[in-house]
Amino acid sequence: MAISSRIDSIERDIAVMLDETLSPEARSLELAAFARRELAEAQRVNQQVLGMVPPHDTYVDGRPNASVETVRPDGVVVFEFEMLQDIFAQIGEMLVQASPVRTGRFARSFLFLADGAVVDPGALVPPASEYVFVSSVPYARKIEQGLSSMAPDGVFQAVAAIASRRFSNLASITFSHVVLQAGMIDDWASTDGAMRHASRHHRRKSPGEWLRRQPAIKIRTY
Repeated sequence: MAISSRIDSIERDIAVMLDETLSPEARSLELAAFARRELAEAQRVNQQVLGMVPPHDTYVDGRPNASVETVRPDGVVVFEFEMLQDIFAQIGEMLVQASPVRTGRFARSFLFLADGAVVDPGALVPPASEYVFVSSVPYARKIEQGLSSMAPDGVFQAVAAIASRRFSNLASITFSHVVLQAGMIDDWASTDGAMRHASRHHRRKSPGEWLRRQPAIKIRTY
């Protein structure tokens, strides 16, 4: 999952005015040098914003993984950073850190959805129009209302506000609520991390149990 940008990581296209008196070879080398300087600056910005430098792919005049020095005198260099996976990981970690820690069950209840489908922990995140973090425990709504002394400001709303400020140039991140279907509501604890697969329960449930409106963080890329 990637966010593309030319030259840097903030969706900014840069047109370089080269000296027309230079030979084509010299213009290519000058453009390549400029692209490498801008790549270094983009990596600096990514380190500052994300706390790390995400991997990137290079496209030179449309050719993947070509050497920057082979760019045409009037060509285009694109650096495509793999940032969404890191954004999701950071939001997941922030949710865990903001969670009440009485038993740890709440922190282990988070589901990660791509267009409504649960994404298994460690799996490649599929393309989607909307990504969602949501808790599968029924009492998540009470925690979000500030009824836990260990999370007086809630969890999802507080993390959504922080993530929205931090990643505003990459995605729209909002606090919301989503409806979880039967079988996605958790009545058990897992020890396998913060984002995990939903358990499918087939026992009979009362009508009120079949649909639950849970606090969530919604993420839409630009």
